[in-house]
Amino acid sequence: MRTIQFREALNEAMSEEMRRDPNVFLMGEEVAEYDGAYKVSKGMLAEFGPERIIDT
Repeated sequence: MRTIQFREALNEAMSEEMRRDPNVFLMGEEVAEYDGAYKVSKGMLAEFGPERIIDT
């Protein structure tokens, strides 16, 4: 079993679900351009686009 940081686990879980279900989106403060608090959504804007990763 590999060891990863909690924020990496969150990122992987959210990305996995977004790949599986095109109806899932992420909306929140600074989740797009800034990559979210502690960089939890890092790389998700590039992968899923601004239609599914939305800053509020």
